[in-house]
Amino acid sequence: MSNERLRSALLASGMTVQTLAEEIAVNPKTVERWITKGKVPYRRHQYATAAALKVDVTTLWDDDRIVESAADLTKAEIVTVYPHRHTVPGGLWREMYGRARQSLDVLVYSGLFLSEDPLFHDLARAKAEAGAQVRILLGDPDCAAVRQRGIDEGHRIMDGKIRNALLHYRPLVRSHPEIGLRLHDSTLYNSIYRSDDEMLVNPHVYGIGAYMAPALHLRRLPGGGLFDTYANSIEHTWENARPITDQDIASITGA
Repeated sequence: MSNERLRSALLASGMTVQTLAEEIAVNPKTVERWITKGKVPYRRHQYATAAALKVDVTTLWDDDRIVESAADLTKAEIVTVYPHRHTVPGGLWREMYGRARQSLDVLVYSGLFLSEDPLFHDLARAKAEAGAQVRILLGDPDCAAVRQRGIDEGHRIMDGKIRNALLHYRPLVRSHPEIGLRLHDSTLYNSIYRSDDEMLVNPHVYGIGAYMAPALHLRRLPGGGLFDTYANSIEHTWENARPITDQDIASITGA
């Protein structure tokens, strides 16, 4: 029986049998057999394939051993859990972002506490100058999702917090235009702070501010899947977000 899930994942990724085979160092005919004949690869090839296609290994093959192993790997990706975001040690944010070499991402509605931190600005500036990709995603202050999040937190000032964050970030992005700053109108379920293969995830909880909600410290492990789930959320939001306009600047400066 053919493996249509593997075939679909391959098509969705834009990869071919040949490119997948090269990526995981197997013969293309072997990959063909996995697809057309439903042959089950060795476990190391299962995890390598899942990582290359950016999906969870259990999406491609049914195997109780895989399910158990994947669950263990997912748990291992959780470094620690903090009961509230404000209990995350202050130095951890800077240490985590200080380790970035390729990617530094911030996905929030306002993330005002971070925008007010001059040391974070210094880090973002230094990472951009060193060639890392730096992206900051804030909520569009005029969108419905932002208004609703303010109501959910028990206030109606989320748009004002975002405009304050924009004001703080303005000198940074003006001096370093390679730093990406976009506005999104997504219904955001988590604030995500990513540094290469490490991140802090701050779930949004109805009725309380993000600083009171839990925070998860994650590190990516091959085959784990949990880290990539949140990392993919950043990518999707970035693709659908819009660049800052002169009108946005005028709205925060009164010009």
